[in-house]
Amino acid sequence: MTDTATTTELDAARLLLARMGVDPVDLLDTDDNTTTAARAPVPTFTEWIPVVTDLVTAMTARSYGSYWKKAEAAWGPRAMNEVTASEIKRMSETVRETAVVRSNSRGGRNAAENFVAAVRCLYRHLENEDLISVRANPARRVTKPRRNASTRRALPDNRLAELNDIVATTGDDPELDALICRIHEETACRRGGALALRPRDLDRTQCMIRLREKGGTERWQPVSPTLMRHLVAHHDERGTGDPGEQLLRYASGKPITSRRYDHLFNRVRRHLPWAASLLVSAHWLRHTTLTWVERNFGYAVARAYAGHTEGNDAATTTYIKADTAEVATALAALTGEPHPLAKKQ
Repeated sequence: MTDTATTTELDAARLLLARMGVDPVDLLDTDDNTTTAARAPVPTFTEWIPVVTDLVTAMTARSYGSYWKKAEAAWGPRAMNEVTASEIKRMSETVRETAVVRSNSRGGRNAAENFVAAVRCLYRHLENEDLISVRANPARRVTKPRRNASTRRALPDNRLAELNDIVATTGDDPELDALICRIHEETACRRGGALALRPRDLDRTQCMIRLREKGGTERWQPVSPTLMRHLVAHHDERGTGDPGEQLLRYASGKPITSRRYDHLFNRVRRHLPWAASLLVSAHWLRHTTLTWVERNFGYAVARAYAGHTEGNDAATTTYIKADTAEVATALAALTGEPHPLAKKQ
């Protein structure tokens, strides 16, 4: 026996502490406010979920809300440091197995992934408030399920023409549905971006619309003069005149919701067998437009067109950025209409 612990013994001690959820720093008898003695009691899920709901954006709260309710139903009265990584993992599997089956379902894998992400969000804010240590955070030790590769791809011109014909000639409001599809085909925006459009987001002079999408991102996207005229006319005919109201509305003046998209593409799939086989949705239009832009104008322009922000590869993407003029030039080529911001050829 020796007075000094060996490397093997230290590793064993660290492993034991990690499994117990104890940070070695917490064992030190110091005046540091991060010690166990000074750290405030860990809240329960029922106490903490409303706190985080107020801290995150409204979009994040909507995205994670259903998963937080599942976590609260399972562990509501328990302190958050009492739940183990294995419990979170088992709960994610339960979420996967009980996920609602929709036309675009992927076997519940996305639901399980979103559940883990939602729980991590709760614990991340717990860390930020110094209510739990990094080492004691069980959500950090849960691996998110790997997402399946997307089955979406660009639609060929003839298929896109068939889709647009069905949209414009069937249904109870073909004018609205055609406008929705035109927005996605020109801007490649996400569904949330179109639903969030307001009259004040229309720059009529420069033919630009402001898109507010997931993650709190916001960008100005060029649109054709034709689309801009139809967006303005749509507001004049169906809006109340309030520049801050939702732009897209039914003929009654009521704002549309995501249900309109369900209704629209269910109809497309009923009329077009190939669309039913592929489970075509609005996101296919985004893929179609961005693929065309990338093939004709390159990766940098397609990235800017899509509204992708810099991530971990920021150092690399710094050298391959595209500006608004290049996006407008690609749009002009796509629509066959000149755009005021497009580069002169």
